Amino acid sequence: MNDIRRTILWVIFGFSMVLLWDKWQVHNGHKALFFPAPAVTAPAPAADGAAATLPASTAASVPSAAAVQAGAAAVPGVAAPAAAPVRREPVEVSSDVLRLRFDSEGGSLIHAELLQHVDLVDHSKHFVLLDDSAQRVYLAQTGLIGGGFPTHKTMMHVVPGERELKDGAQELSVRFESPDLGGVKLVKTWTVKRGAYDIAVRHEVVNTGTTPVEPKLYLQLVRDGNKPPGES
Repeated sequence: MNDIRRTILWVIFGFSMVLLWDKWQVHNGHKALFFPAPAVTAPAPAADGAAATLPASTAASVPSAAAVQAGAAAVPGVAAPAAAPVRREPVEVSSDVLRLRFDSEGGSLIHAELLQHVDLVDHSKHFVLLDDSAQRVYLAQTGLIGGGFPTHKTMMHVVPGERELKDGAQELSVRFESPDLGGVKLVKTWTVKRGAYDIAVRHEVVNTGTTPVEPKLYLQLVRDGNKPPGES
């Protein structure tokens, strides 16, 4: 169990180093090396999800776009149409080894439970890696900067579909679609595979206007300052 935790922590540490180096490159006026602007794809249809509510989250603020010129803060000539308000809702997804919870606010991953490993303190419970609760905050968030684009604070529609990996199926995806903001629509797709603990996320950026845009993708892990359960 300690080896698994140590491996997970090294992966998170390495990922954080990649993000810091990429932001340093952007800060010095260079193009992003590891997370360049996502390719613009053809428009995809949106679908409404079931409405529900979630408790307020201690989500982090949107990262600043230091490398973006002041003139890119707004897209001239693009006016986003008024959209019906979208209510926040949780989305539960499970595979043979993972139980996940996503938040329709930003399509963020807010809970990850390892079904084949036990908690370090309470062996009657599964090991929880990511969580957003009164006891612990550890989240994975992504979004776009460089203008008034969708972020991890944007309410998204959840596309209907399977929420549990069925027998015989090898993978399962959950899809979130943002409204048109700043002439851009963000489609975020999370995918889990049978027997795998890694979770893939794909970002599709759709330019819904006629003016070129240059959004930048950010990825961040957000946590509180508390020590993990089981550590003194």
